[in-house]
Amino acid sequence: MYNKKVLFVCLGNICRSPAAEAILKKYLNDDNLRDNIYVDSAGTAGYHVGEPPDPRMIGYAAKRGFIVDHITRKFNPAKDFTKFDYIITMDNEIFNDVKSHDNLNKFSHKLFRMVDFCNNIKIDQVPDPYYEGEEGFNSVLDILEDGCKGIIEKLKNENHL
Repeated sequence: MYNKKVLFVCLGNICRSPAAEAILKKYLNDDNLRDNIYVDSAGTAGYHVGEPPDPRMIGYAAKRGFIVDHITRKFNPAKDFTKFDYIITMDNEIFNDVKSHDNLNKFSHKLFRMVDFCNNIKIDQVPDPYYEGEEGFNSVLDILEDGCKGIIEKLKNENHL
């Protein structure tokens, strides 16, 4: 039984959110906390459902020791709002898209932006690296690493770990 469940959400679930999932899983595993937190990712668009993540993200993440091993899926408001305790979006458009499925504001306490957890990198959202080169992917990984460390701090402070 998991103490908490975390869902990362981006547009296509092929770059940012599966990388965040892999990073948080590794950090939890490194701290022997993997059994306490369930981690998953999804996309708001169904362009790539059933496919693996972008091979560039898999490669750049692997260079940092993160295994991005995920089959893409679409965010499902009916299931995901009730299943997850933290729904963490990558950019403002995704935040607003996910929030638009919560008409009664019943789940707003679960909805966060990834950059809300960053302690060292000050930025207003995680940019989509899809059309960027190596620098774009590495910049995103830097942001996600910072944010995932902040998520673990939050979970520890709230006694979920």
